[in-house]
Amino acid sequence: MSETQPSSGLEGVATAARQAPGRGLPPVHLWNPAHCGEIDIVIKRNGQWFHEGTPIGREALVRLFSTVLRKDPDGFHLVTPVEKMRITVEDAPFIAVRVDREGEDLVFQTNVGDEVRAGPENALRVETDPLTGEPRPYLHVRRGLEALVARPVFYELVELAEAESGRLLVRSGGVAFDLGSAGDVEA
Repeated sequence: MSETQPSSGLEGVATAARQAPGRGLPPVHLWNPAHCGEIDIVIKRNGQWFHEGTPIGREALVRLFSTVLRKDPDGFHLVTPVEKMRITVEDAPFIAVRVDREGEDLVFQTNVGDEVRAGPENALRVETDPLTGEPRPYLHVRRGLEALVARPVFYELVELAEAESGRLLVRSGGVAFDLGSAGDVEA
């Protein structure tokens, strides 16, 4: 019996992601292939994916690659059962582009189609941009991967927030998330 060798590089990643079992996310956290080097993929601060300096224009391909993205202690990688290739991520790999209130929960949609319910497992956090002093909110998506919350979505969160002790808090999943000082955060 002969086995066919999997293709490598970008084509190999796409092939492995397509073959992932079921409709859910591939179990990248269970895959431990040898590191195969780097691949010239960059996820820009605005969430756009580039390969060899050219934007990846096929949304379906970006979504596919996002399913095999993993954050390890040494950086971000596209991972298949047989390959692990480092990529560059300028900020967060995803952008939260929408938020909806569902009962007591906040449900976010990312630019790559993830639906994330904020709560204990998927926390919201806000940093201050050292250059501009503006808030930079992030949402945990899965296994250490985060989404930068888009400015219009952050404004929606501020509108939903309640002021308590000079802080703006928004609640979801039984957790209160601090958006910042009521005087510093303006919608």
